Amino acid sequence: MNPVSRRAFIGSAALAPAVAVLGADTDLARPERPKVKLGISTYSYWHFRTAKVSIETVIDHASRLGVPGVDILHRQMDIEEKAPLDASSIVYCQKLKRHAMLNGVALIGLSIHQNFVVPDAAERQKHIDHTIKCIQLAHELGVPCIRLNSGRWNTIKSFDELMRRRGEEPVLEGYRDDDGFGWCISAIEKCLPEAERRGVLLALENHWGLTRTPEGVLRVVNAIQSPWLGAMMDTGNFLEDPYDKLALMAPKTVFVQAKTYFGGGEWYTLDLDYKRIAVILGAVNYRGYVSLEFEGKEDPATGVPKSLKLLREAFGLS
Repeated sequence: MNPVSRRAFIGSAALAPAVAVLGADTDLARPERPKVKLGISTYSYWHFRTAKVSIETVIDHASRLGVPGVDILHRQMDIEEKAPLDASSIVYCQKLKRHAMLNGVALIGLSIHQNFVVPDAAERQKHIDHTIKCIQLAHELGVPCIRLNSGRWNTIKSFDELMRRRGEEPVLEGYRDDDGFGWCISAIEKCLPEAERRGVLLALENHWGLTRTPEGVLRVVNAIQSPWLGAMMDTGNFLEDPYDKLALMAPKTVFVQAKTYFGGGEWYTLDLDYKRIAVILGAVNYRGYVSLEFEGKEDPATGVPKSLKLLREAFGLS
C-alpha cells in the first residue's frame, strides 16, 4: 500500500465510528430547526402607573432570568422623550450599551410613540422629525428595530375610555380613514431613508387607530414595500378572534411582543394560547425575537418568571 492510500485508509477508518453514530440518529445528522429568541420589554416592569423602573434594572432582571434581549420603552428611558438627541443623551445610550454588554444582554428593540393621523401637515412633520430622531437614538443604542404606531384620530382623549370602547373611536369630522392612511404612508416613507442609512428596521405595530386590524397594518406595509419596514405583532392587541388575525400578519412580521396577564390585565385580560401562536409563527419560519410584555397586575417579580415559563414551553425553549 503506498503512503497516500495508507493515510487515506487510516483517516476513513477513524471517521467510521462517528459516521455510524450519525447514521444511527438522523436528528444528529441534520441541523436543528431554528428557534425564536426571548426578550423582555421594559414595559413589563412599568405600566405608567408608578415611579419609573430604570432600564438598567430591567437589564439586570433579564440577565438573572437568562433572557438574551431587552426591548426598551422609549418613555421609560432617563431622557426627555421630546428633547433633541444631544451629547448627554448619547452618553446615556453608551452607558446602557455597556451595562447590557457586561450582563450578557442584547438591546433588541425600541418602542416609540408618534401620531401620523393628523390633518395639519406641520404637526405631522413634528412626528416625522421625532421618528427620525428615534431612529438615530436606536442607532446610538445599537438597537436594530423600532416599534412604530400609525396613530389615531384622538376623538376619544382618554386612553382608559378608548380601552373601555375596545379600541374603537370615530373618525374626525370632515375626514375619512383613507385620509389617515395616506398621511401615515407618506410619513413613514419620509422616515425610511434615515432608517436604511442607520440600519434600523421599522416595525409597524397592530396598535390602536388605523392599525387596530391586520388589514390596516398590511395596507400600510404593502403600500410601501420596503425591506426596512415590516410588521410588529403584538399578540394582545386583537381583542376578539385573535388567531386568524395574527396569522394574516405573520408573513410580514419582523418582531413579536407577547402579552401576558397574570393577576388580571391593566385594561383587559386575554387568555392567549401561545402554543397556537408558536405554530402560526413557525408556519412562516419566523426566527426573530419574541419579547415579553407582561401587562398583568401581579408583582413583576413573580409575574414575569411565570410568563417566561409559559413562553419557553410554548416555543420549545425550555
